[in-house]
Amino acid sequence: METILLLVSTETDGSLAVPAFEAAGAAASLAAALPGSQFLAGLVGATVQPGADQIAACGASRFLAVSGPDFESSRYVSDAAAAEALTREARATIVVAPATSRWNRCLPGVAQRVNGRVDTHVTGVSVTGGGIGVSRWYYRQRMEAVLQRATRPWFLLTDPGSQPPWQGTPGTATVHPLTVTLPPGGARTRVTGVKEPAADAQTIRPDAGLLFVAGAGWTKKQADGQTHVPEAEQLIREFLKLTRASLGSSKSLVDLGGEGQAVLSFLTHLNQVGQTGSTPRHPKGLSTCCHGEEPHTVGWRFIGERRAISLDPNCGWARGKADVLYVTDAFAVLRHANALLQKTNTFGLLVSPR
Repeated sequence: METILLLVSTETDGSLAVPAFEAAGAAASLAAALPGSQFLAGLVGATVQPGADQIAACGASRFLAVSGPDFESSRYVSDAAAAEALTREARATIVVAPATSRWNRCLPGVAQRVNGRVDTHVTGVSVTGGGIGVSRWYYRQRMEAVLQRATRPWFLLTDPGSQPPWQGTPGTATVHPLTVTLPPGGARTRVTGVKEPAADAQTIRPDAGLLFVAGAGWTKKQADGQTHVPEAEQLIREFLKLTRASLGSSKSLVDLGGEGQAVLSFLTHLNQVGQTGSTPRHPKGLSTCCHGEEPHTVGWRFIGERRAISLDPNCGWARGKADVLYVTDAFAVLRHANALLQKTNTFGLLVSPR
């Protein structure tokens, strides 16, 4: 009989973020598929009651918590101590947690402490013939494997965006607190503040409803034989501001600076999508001025609806890699789109968050 522990961390106000609800959905579905299993929830944070109340109806029989000022911010020592205490208290055989930077960093170490195993980047959890299998992609999302393990406890870190979030009515959860004492020097690392770009300057938004990808064509010579990089920057910035979309790019565009060519100043390697970059998950994606070649489009594997704008009707996007290809000038499209967005939320359905 399996004992499933949902392990999540709360935000500064005690609430849960979207990845936590996704992990809750995976854990609840797994418990429902395993008759006779036990399902518990474990929360970590400065305060946890609001988050526990949000998932009070998820089906967990007990809500365990490690809370206090020492557990507000992400820190390996405190997070690992809290996760270990919750795992041992629950006597968990399966631990499901969101693959956030906080849990990705410490749970492999916790698995070693409790003589367990861990799998990261889990994109699916299923039960076949009474056995648990987890799906995971390899080789830049070109091969998918289903893994099974006999070792327990087994820690599963689910990729954000890969699981349907748990949805239910908030209630009032009875939380059982655990006392965790950090070792000497365990609170030595402290978060003294948060630096982040202004809302209008933020370009990477994992929860955005739309991924807008800029390709190298934005910096090439246009129909008049001239480059228009400043205008390209202005159009893209305005579109991102009006739609709250997330910005991606191809490696070719990011690396143009090393070749002495003009680049879009706000792009970094963090914006890369594809074989050498990230594999984001958004309901919709719009590629502009990209060729649609395999190294780039492999990063679009989990985008729900893919559209592209290109002047080349024979580019890679036209070969089955895009649901819709617009053969037109991206400069003209964005000028018109921005004008419409200034007046009305014409693209509301396109950019609404999941």
